[in-house]
Amino acid sequence: WMEEIGNTEWKGVLALGMGGSAAGGDFLSALCNLKGKTPVVVQRDYVLPSWWDEKWLVISTSHSGNTEEAIDATEIALKAGATVIVISTGGILSGLAELHYNCYYIPSIGGQPPRSAFGHIFARQLALFRGIGLLPEGDDDEAMLQRLQLIVNDYDFINNNDSDVIELISYMATQPISLLGPTELMPALNRFKNQLNENSARFARIGIFPEMNHNESVAWGGVGNDADFSVEENVILFLTWNGMHSRVVKRLEWMIAHTPSDMAWRIHGEGESLLEALLHLCIIMDWLSIALGLIHGKDPSAIGPINSLKKFLADQN
Repeated sequence: WMEEIGNTEWKGVLALGMGGSAAGGDFLSALCNLKGKTPVVVQRDYVLPSWWDEKWLVISTSHSGNTEEAIDATEIALKAGATVIVISTGGILSGLAELHYNCYYIPSIGGQPPRSAFGHIFARQLALFRGIGLLPEGDDDEAMLQRLQLIVNDYDFINNNDSDVIELISYMATQPISLLGPTELMPALNRFKNQLNENSARFARIGIFPEMNHNESVAWGGVGNDADFSVEENVILFLTWNGMHSRVVKRLEWMIAHTPSDMAWRIHGEGESLLEALLHLCIIMDWLSIALGLIHGKDPSAIGPINSLKKFLADQN
């Protein structure tokens, strides 16, 4: 079926999902914007966009297979005649492939929360996109994975007492957190925000270059007396990579030079591609969010409010 899908001319890909299961869609969208053959739109909702039709390939991702928003949106797509690919560990979504001739199932690996299963989920999404020709094959994935494993080891604060994580979280523990970076790193910025929300029970705000320079820069100040009252209290993490537009590099340099906060760090996504840079940053961000949760006395795996909401919604059925 992959060959048939790969030979079909699609308008684009609609990626359905929520939370950690939706993160891979953001990564696919950024990669396709840079080197892909079709647009990828991520839909985090119960419904489909009004412009959607069956000429858009649908990928529905839910780690459990029981995410109600993803189920509803997937069923709408199938009833409209869509071609749907489901990625899950089982659940209701996996059963749809048995009920619909135009629905295909790619099994994932269970036993952990969706956000920590990102590698399992995204690996399947990326392999699918390469397999059906929407993204080019990697130049040397094995070498990339070896480099990324070194980053995992370097930032493992549990087994490496010299990890840079320790110093950074000492500032993040008591201050507001702001995450700034270029458009193409938005998937990593958004995932970091979500990881801080869930693993650390902390808020974080995101600013994207160059868009933020047309509004948010005023609130950051740095020139004159106007600025948000909390600017100097913020821990600011600037996320960068080697492929940034030259003008965005200049914008970021200006921002760094005029940042009122003394607590600012540049975290560079190393690597030979956007894919590697994104994964490099995600590894660092994951370790930071786990360490910050532990500093606050929080179990990084605990998501009490989310589970409570799910029970409340289930009781309403």
